[in-house]
Amino acid sequence: MGIDNRQQLVIAGVIGLIAAVLVGAGEFLLHFDPLGRFGEAGGYAFMQGIDAGRASVGHFIGVLAAPLYIIGFWHIMKMLEPANRMASRIAFAIMSYGIIIGAVWIGSRSSVSGLINFSDVSSVSSLIAAYELRYENLLQITRLAVLGFSVIFVWLVFSGRSHYPRWVAGLNPILLILVSFAIWAVAPAVGIYLMPIALNVAFAVLFVFSIFYSKSIKG
Repeated sequence: MGIDNRQQLVIAGVIGLIAAVLVGAGEFLLHFDPLGRFGEAGGYAFMQGIDAGRASVGHFIGVLAAPLYIIGFWHIMKMLEPANRMASRIAFAIMSYGIIIGAVWIGSRSSVSGLINFSDVSSVSSLIAAYELRYENLLQITRLAVLGFSVIFVWLVFSGRSHYPRWVAGLNPILLILVSFAIWAVAPAVGIYLMPIALNVAFAVLFVFSIFYSKSIKG
């Protein structure tokens, strides 16, 4: 790989990291609850008390930054490519599609936040139910995309033919997300800061190490 191509690869990784940080910041503003009510019945208790201004700022940061993730996924694709070109492209396509759907979901969060904080929530219960049908189901697509991407990532990294050392397979997004959940379970005081942005934390960690290894590519 030439110097120019390596620099492009590193820059793409940095852009992916920026996306993870910015989307994480947006989702944090949209979702963070100091009481940690993420698992309570009713689904949206953690949004109670989030004012419209904060939700709007989080909305714009998250939605506008989300497309930058695709550049970061291209970076990961190129890092995986020596192991299997076709599989790396499939992983790129899966995760790019997943983040596009995820961006639609993020774009909906400020609206449901407004409904949850409406003075008479019972009067908008039908709207909340419609929201759950239309948008929460989209989130399942993003989750499946992350799972599919992670499976391919682990396979290609474990092959030993990618630009990553084999141990980096342990930095796959699904495993890192589960780590965030585990931290929330055993250390809630720390976990409440990770839960709202678990996916972004996972990719931020992956991009940091990926950038490091992309700088050391020979050729």
